Amino acid sequence: MSGSYYVTTPIYYANAEPHIGHTFSNIVADTLVRWHRLHGREAFSVSGTDEHGEKMVEAAAKLGEPPGVFTARISALHQRTFAELGISASRFVRTTAPEHVRNVQEILQRVYDAGWIELREYEGLYCVGCERFLTERDMLDGKCRDHERVPEPRRERNYFFLMSREFGWLRGQIEANPGLVRPARYANEVLAMLRDESGLGDLSISRPKSRLDWGVELPFDRDHVCYVWFDALISYLTGAGYPDDPRFRERWGAVEHVIGKDILKPHAIFWPIMLKAMGLPSYRHLSVHGYWNVDARKVSKSLGNMIDPLAMRERYGFEAFRYYLLREMSFGLDADFSEAALVQRANADLANNLGNLLSRTLNLVEKLCGGTVPEPADPAPRERLDAEARSRADKVLREMEDLRFHEALTAILAFSDAVNRHLDADAPWKAAKQEGGAAQVRSTLYAACNGLRQISLLLAPFLPGAAAEISQRLGLPGDLSGARWSDLLRPLAPGAPVRKGAPLFPRLEPPAAAS
Repeated sequence: MSGSYYVTTPIYYANAEPHIGHTFSNIVADTLVRWHRLHGREAFSVSGTDEHGEKMVEAAAKLGEPPGVFTARISALHQRTFAELGISASRFVRTTAPEHVRNVQEILQRVYDAGWIELREYEGLYCVGCERFLTERDMLDGKCRDHERVPEPRRERNYFFLMSREFGWLRGQIEANPGLVRPARYANEVLAMLRDESGLGDLSISRPKSRLDWGVELPFDRDHVCYVWFDALISYLTGAGYPDDPRFRERWGAVEHVIGKDILKPHAIFWPIMLKAMGLPSYRHLSVHGYWNVDARKVSKSLGNMIDPLAMRERYGFEAFRYYLLREMSFGLDADFSEAALVQRANADLANNLGNLLSRTLNLVEKLCGGTVPEPADPAPRERLDAEARSRADKVLREMEDLRFHEALTAILAFSDAVNRHLDADAPWKAAKQEGGAAQVRSTLYAACNGLRQISLLLAPFLPGAAAEISQRLGLPGDLSGARWSDLLRPLAPGAPVRKGAPLFPRLEPPAAAS
């Protein structure tokens, strides 16, 4: 892998406040940025809001607001929420921003001049929620699968992007590049769409101003605005600094898109062919996660069953919420959210395991070693735990190659178990009462402190707040931005004062049963 890494979240529709789906995508991107920085790479991330299209006009009209006022307010709410949660991207792109509008119009003109766009009349079933015409594949019982609303029959004259001529090329790209679309189940889904070309065809990329004037005006026809998906996808280029940022080429050469499975088709089919038409390379990875479900239904704005991330932070602490989301979902599959499961997972893994290890270790250091990291008399206990740390770290590396966050966290918690077992087996509280036992106490507790330092390093991309707190309590810097994976087996320097402090993860109370 190169020295650069560039990751994007979806460009979120600015028609309602952030929910758990947005939060999960941002947590994944934030974790990946921290992971790559831990490995010494220059990591950059982009998020943003998609503010054009009929869905925005519809949402704004319900509140009696102009679309520009409405989307500016929602965009600001997204930015403020993720800043408060500590998962802001390196750059936030608004599709109404002048620099982005210029990029969209420049690219449209270039693609039009190259013969990729033509004017046609089209008739079909249109979903306002999806902002596109649907095929039978997109519907269930006559309704849009994602938005559970009946699409509207429409007939109009639009400009079409001639993407169907490149379906064969795209099939070849996906088949020749395992991991281009991942997990593999989604690559197979895209290949199935491409084999059934009757369900795809060319892409309508404009809407007549007579029906919709809230959008980027086509540079070659002022009576039409750009289709929202063609506009929004280009935000990934805008975010990377297209066209003239000196870092653009390097970033784009290492780009990974993190998306939910509901927007697979635009990213896996529209976007690579758009990039080909622009003369730009495709992404390195399209990483697709599943839905968060509540009561067996996808969490979404349109279905009204959102989970507010700020409310979860106030109730349980954001790191417990973050841990639950990364630990509970197998990336690519759907997962069920419940507050009771969050409490159970956080108490078992964080309070009882990791938090208890930190508390008991530092308590013993205070009681038996004068409150400072002791000088070991025997390197053997540390070496045994180093071997365990190396084994667990190797597993974390393997799991992160395929974004198996839940398995990576399982490996880290297994190392915490190993350090707990080390304390139980060597029982320094007993050794302290035995003649000549002081040397064993120092060696045992030094190894445990060093193990906690290793846990803080391993945990830093996943739970940055907890990792920083563990480091500080060991008398080390809390800022882990300069930490590197290669530091894992570097021994902890003895002599630093430790601080036990309050419980790292207080036990959570189960939610009250609904009356």
